[in-house]
Amino acid sequence: MKLAGKVALITGASMGMGKGHAETFIAEGATVYLADINDEKGLATATELGDKAHFVHLDVTNEEDWQNAMDTIESKDGVLDILVNNAGISVFLPLSAMTKDQYMKSIEINQLSVFLGMKYALPLLEKSKAASIINISSIEGFHGSVGGYAYVSSKFAVRGLTRSAALELAGKNIRVNSVHPGAVETPMVLEATGAQKEAIEQFKTTIPMKRMAKPAEVSKLVLFLASDDSSYSTGAEFIVDGGNLA
Repeated sequence: MKLAGKVALITGASMGMGKGHAETFIAEGATVYLADINDEKGLATATELGDKAHFVHLDVTNEEDWQNAMDTIESKDGVLDILVNNAGISVFLPLSAMTKDQYMKSIEINQLSVFLGMKYALPLLEKSKAASIINISSIEGFHGSVGGYAYVSSKFAVRGLTRSAALELAGKNIRVNSVHPGAVETPMVLEATGAQKEAIEQFKTTIPMKRMAKPAEVSKLVLFLASDDSSYSTGAEFIVDGGNLA
């Protein structure tokens, strides 16, 4: 029970990787607040995960929503030990086709949300004896990608936000690290058919380990950073990509 007695907030937690992180945290003893803009899915996921799971509505680009989420946690638990900034979107378009609105939407959800999350969670994180912030970036935060103008730039930015916050918060006993997944077997990947499935299988051959990550393989890394096992790690970048960046 690596997270016994700890309180966590995970953004984008109603489905996908966020839900996987929540399941892992709860199994390790944490109380988890599942934050998402989709109320229906969020409430259903919280019910599915049991008494240790609580849903809070959160548009990660909205400051009022962040404050309301923190007020809810403070009223129920009084402290926040773990923040996982997981919410994100992926839009790839040619330079000539991408609009300003499309670009800025990615920046707001992938990048601004990380800043807002750390800012608004800070007062409750300061009440923890040993707090941890985990910002989910991507291996796209290390290299360019055709059409990835918004996604790549936002994921690069998460690295900078993480390092800057780690330096400021180290003296407050708050660790800040980033996680950089490669390709992960999401439901969309598993349900692919036809040409899309063929493209995915072809892509797997470019990965040194010849497969995508299982969601749990990413969640276990996030768990390590959330727990006291990583007590001397801060301002660092943790890669889980089957060898792609190598």
